[in-house]
Amino acid sequence: MNNEALLMALIESSNDAIISKTLDSIITSWNPAAEKIFGYTSQEAVGRSITMLIPPEMQDEEVHIISQIKSGVSIPHYETVRVRKDGTRIWVAITVSPIRDASGQITGASKIARDITALIESERTNTIHTAIVNSSDDAIISKTLDGTITSWNPGAQRIFGYSPDEAIGKHITLLIPDERLSEEDTIISKIKNGQRVEHFETIRRAKAGDEIHVSITVSPVKDKKGEIIGASKIARNISEQIALQKQLKEYTRMLEVSNSHKDQFISMASHELKTPITSIMASLQFLNRKLDGADSGNKKLTEKAVAGITKLNKLVGDMLDIAKIETGNLQFNFSTFSLNELLHEVIDNIGLTNTKHQIFYDDSLVDAHITADRLRLEQVFINLITNAIKYSPEADKIVVNSYAADGKTVVSVQDFGMGIPAEHHNKLFSRFYRIEEQSQNISGLGIGLFITKQIIVGHNGNIWLQSELGKGSTFYVSF
Repeated sequence: MNNEALLMALIESSNDAIISKTLDSIITSWNPAAEKIFGYTSQEAVGRSITMLIPPEMQDEEVHIISQIKSGVSIPHYETVRVRKDGTRIWVAITVSPIRDASGQITGASKIARDITALIESERTNTIHTAIVNSSDDAIISKTLDGTITSWNPGAQRIFGYSPDEAIGKHITLLIPDERLSEEDTIISKIKNGQRVEHFETIRRAKAGDEIHVSITVSPVKDKKGEIIGASKIARNISEQIALQKQLKEYTRMLEVSNSHKDQFISMASHELKTPITSIMASLQFLNRKLDGADSGNKKLTEKAVAGITKLNKLVGDMLDIAKIETGNLQFNFSTFSLNELLHEVIDNIGLTNTKHQIFYDDSLVDAHITADRLRLEQVFINLITNAIKYSPEADKIVVNSYAADGKTVVSVQDFGMGIPAEHHNKLFSRFYRIEEQSQNISGLGIGLFITKQIIVGHNGNIWLQSELGKGSTFYVSF
């Protein structure tokens, strides 16, 4: 094979694009690699201007290249961007040299172009990865399968105190307390099996000797063949989180102790208040009876005093119930009795002190007998009916119903008052919850429905409501 044939064989088999062009940039030869890299066949490229490969904003490059070639200057390893036939842009490294005729005159240029897009993208990716690793607050460390540290980012230095020179080449046990050395064997064993270790919370030791709580994630590092050659480790300092968790636990414990003392105080105070309140109430009731037919002014005063002490007695009773609920000591004494008789009794008693509202009762369950705590259910119905009266000041009636549904006994109390916005429905049964815009002129602490629900729950029952603004509310209990 002569030299010319050898040269042609090299051009045809080259992986690089080898192109020749005239001094006015017209393509005169185009090898198979050029077709592969740029997408144009030889027939499509030869005879056209080389500028078809140059992005519009970079056309001045060709002017500069031709200028250099005309001066006899080669352009080696010039990295730039070119455009393929399909419009995609690629990075290329080009070398351009003058072509001379037999007399030494420059007649054109030869161009060798290598596609370096993958290399450039890889370098960009590596640059981004390096920036991420270097700017991370977490320690990012790599090591061999025998535990030798091979990389150490600034985050590792901040957390553990060792510089890269002090850490790289040392064994990872540099950071592990003696009593935790077995953890490294477990981690390496999993890595060798291709498993990740995620969010493993442990303790590591800094250069100064401090023990640091860390959360570590360890992943296998593989070579191009897919073989595991090491491990990458991300360690996050969670010492502050651990300290905060300990503080939170301590605060929670202290709060529980405080609440326990508070509940004990409320319970004790309520018991102590019950006796004098009962005595005062008895005395006022006796005095009120004595004043029957006497001076009406004194009679009204004693009636107000009786009403006030009755409210106080209910409040003390409610606070005592709350203390019992919080400590789990709310007791129930079950017996079998007539629900109808209980409801008639409650309605009659409330009717004695309330003259504005007429309470209608549909006693469809005349013969219904239930097993429950009679006093506690009386407390429930009194609370629901008196609430209905309080929150329907412009109405003149309350409707109570009792009926059977799905094997359960249901009692409903309906008012025709202001109604309750839907966003408050689930909160109404919480302790001390009140709807401020509706309760400004209505006395109460927001504990009646809380206690009511606890009593119903204690009977394996349920309580709920239906309400529409401006049309009233209906509360239901089932047991």
